[in-house]
Amino acid sequence: MANSPRILAFSGSARRGSLNKKLLAATVDAVRQAGGEVTLIDLNDYALPLYDGDLEDASGLPANAVKLNELIADHQALLIASPEYNSMITPLLKNTIDWCSRADEDPFPGKVAAVVSASPGAFGGVRSLKLAQQLLLHLGCHVVPGNTALPHADKAFDAAGALTDARAQKSVRTIATALVETTRKLSGATA
Repeated sequence: MANSPRILAFSGSARRGSLNKKLLAATVDAVRQAGGEVTLIDLNDYALPLYDGDLEDASGLPANAVKLNELIADHQALLIASPEYNSMITPLLKNTIDWCSRADEDPFPGKVAAVVSASPGAFGGVRSLKLAQQLLLHLGCHVVPGNTALPHADKAFDAAGALTDARAQKSVRTIATALVETTRKLSGATA
């Protein structure tokens, strides 16, 4: 679709069978149906050392941080799946954001962002989701409100990876539509 908002999507999970990667894939499909153009990446392809100010002073940004910054800068919005480790965002997600925010031209201010989360637990990763939203707000992103948190995610997908619950499907469509519409409004893109 012409003038489709460009959205960069990634998960803060490194695990191949990640429930958050499954939820992200379902949300990416919904974003595309809502008119967004999505670039889906795997952070495993952009390995970064643990953030260290001394390393940054000695060597500058790692090459993969530079690549990620270019990707973020080239997109109008972010779609992030934020897994929950001990009620917090994952070290992978935090480290990625920490490195990327250190660029001379911080790529985050002004970006639209939406966060989703899945967990086998009863809360669906909502604590991590809220912390990721808070971090993105702090970095200057326009965070799409909403709680697309998927509880009991270990039972939420069929063999093909599709969501089986109508309520979860509606939540994913709602956040996807809000992400696309908000990005269009803030960037001046038209359908």
